Amino acid sequence: MLMNEEKKLNKNHYKIFALSWAGWVFDFYDLLLFTFLVSEIQASLNITTEMLSLCLGISLFATGLGGIIFGALGDRFGRKRILQWTIIIYSIGTLLCAFSWSFYSLVLFRFITGLGVGGEWATGQTYINETFPDKFRAKFGAFMQSGAPVGVILAAIVGEIISPIIGWRMTFLISILPALAVVSIRKNLKESDVWLQNKDEYDNKSIYHEFKHLFAKEYRKIFLICLILCIFGMSAYWYTYSWLPTYLTKERGLTMVGSTLGIILIQSGDFIGYTTFGFVAEKLGRRPAFTIYSFIMALSISMITLCWTQISEIHNLILVFMFLTGFGTGFFGGFGALFSELFPTKIRNTAVGTVFNLARGIQFVTPVIITIIATYFDLSYGIAIAAIFAFLCGVWIWVFPETKGTVLNELD
Repeated sequence: MLMNEEKKLNKNHYKIFALSWAGWVFDFYDLLLFTFLVSEIQASLNITTEMLSLCLGISLFATGLGGIIFGALGDRFGRKRILQWTIIIYSIGTLLCAFSWSFYSLVLFRFITGLGVGGEWATGQTYINETFPDKFRAKFGAFMQSGAPVGVILAAIVGEIISPIIGWRMTFLISILPALAVVSIRKNLKESDVWLQNKDEYDNKSIYHEFKHLFAKEYRKIFLICLILCIFGMSAYWYTYSWLPTYLTKERGLTMVGSTLGIILIQSGDFIGYTTFGFVAEKLGRRPAFTIYSFIMALSISMITLCWTQISEIHNLILVFMFLTGFGTGFFGGFGALFSELFPTKIRNTAVGTVFNLARGIQFVTPVIITIIATYFDLSYGIAIAAIFAFLCGVWIWVFPETKGTVLNELD
């Protein structure tokens, strides 16, 4: 009996979930920690805001490249092994950032971090979706996504409260410790048995073989519509979050602690959004769930940017919309299950990794675009673009077939 045919969850399921979730927590922590340290890094290395935007953009580009590379490697070498590799790589990249001596060295080390970050998500999602029973797939895929807000909250606390005390270099240095603990979870972890029964497909074939299948006639259309959906979703996320701490502090006058609490409030909404999305997706279907959550995000972003002055006059209303901005982001909890249900085992990790991280890699232009807009207007207009993309995500999902209840057990 395959693990995804079990009637109840057992310790193997929980171990797989624990490693995948913890890997995603520190994946996002390592990626977003940089945004909370930009002022310290800028002063220390004497680099401009535009250079910092470029550095963040290049790290996002690296996540796209890493997702494509490790997606294919995950189909070749297995989910368990690649998940460990990616965690080690992004941890090493973060550690090396502590020794940056110039802008170019910082870019190189952030690029290494991005490679590992890009590969972890798809492998963890595929690992869960192949090993968990059908009725739990959407729930636990969304639960794994909840690691993102936990990682951001951790980055906010470390970056804005602890870092001013110990310095940005020491902050990067100590940030490898949690990841080492994550890697230790791998003991006695079982490989995906769905992958094991299909692994003979890869004998004597190059990695190019997976990509060739991905762009074959039978999968080309679904790959394209998945990529467009993910680009809309990623744009909604990164246009919101790449400069949000700076926006709250410099343009809305919140203190450093106040902006940190604002970020924590939004990420608390994220966490609840992710953990509830799976239940909504199982009850109503993937498409209605995407639309509900993305429309909530679109409305809320508009409120905390373009309508800030109006709603801030009503006591605590701004806090409500900050929370709902995070809650609407919960639609990200559906990407893993949706994409896993659309592609066969032989190219599943390649497809999931390529779609998700190619869309994220494209976001390398986002910090630069927002910086340019802020030069002529202000950050609120740049961030408000996210509302358009969130709305488009909620509309585009309806070109997909409904995948609720899809079985992943067959040899394909």
